[in-house]
Amino acid sequence: MMERQQQRKEDAAPVQILLTNDDGIYAPGLAAMERELRSLGDVCVVAPATEQSGVGHSITFLSPLICKEVYDGDRRRGWAVEGSPADCVKLGIFEHCPQRPDVIISGINGGLNAGINVLYSGTVAAAIEGAFFGITSIAVSLEFDEHAQFEKAARMARGVIEQILAAKNDQPQLYNMNIPTSAIGSPQGLRVVPMGVERYGEHYIKREDPKGRPYYWATNEPPPPPGEHETDLTALARGFVTLTPLQYDMTKHPVLAEMQDWKLTLPV
Repeated sequence: MMERQQQRKEDAAPVQILLTNDDGIYAPGLAAMERELRSLGDVCVVAPATEQSGVGHSITFLSPLICKEVYDGDRRRGWAVEGSPADCVKLGIFEHCPQRPDVIISGINGGLNAGINVLYSGTVAAAIEGAFFGITSIAVSLEFDEHAQFEKAARMARGVIEQILAAKNDQPQLYNMNIPTSAIGSPQGLRVVPMGVERYGEHYIKREDPKGRPYYWATNEPPPPPGEHETDLTALARGFVTLTPLQYDMTKHPVLAEMQDWKLTLPV
């Protein structure tokens, strides 16, 4: 029995992984994640040609998408797309992966994507795009640091990804993982927590350019106050790696049910 199970495992096709990001195909976080993911399966890299941070879930449809093969010596590294992270996922699934991906990884992003920032994130948007097509997708982000240790973060992320794929049910799922800098040297553990929805500050620094025109620089200050319940923001502040299951259906179903009794009419 054990021999038959081992044979089936050996005969199974390798896991096909689509790897993307929003920092661009030359980002160190992407390279570190690619090296780690090779131990899990075949990795196809399709990433933006240039940084696309903060573009959210934008897609390109009014102009053509230019794609260029990128090489690391003689090895084809992947595809650089002059488009958004969501564009990269679409092209990866339908054009560049040798077979339909079993899992999509987006990252490692240089900077956390937690709380309300999830809604602005190109990193998370790429994972959401994968989930649109019924593929388990995981966004991975590391707290910004000029000397970020992407290699260690990638090893940590790969270990968590392995556990997710082993533990999840058969349905495709969407996850958002964040790693604080402190967890690299002194890990506190992993917390499965909801996304924080506290609002960031809206303070701007006002300055003048050389021609006397005003311009504004967002500061995101003050930071959101901690809520009553634990969220990704509060857990990250305590040094925990966070994992949050997400969904892209934005319908508020309890209110939808309530509105069925409103007897709304269309004025004519």
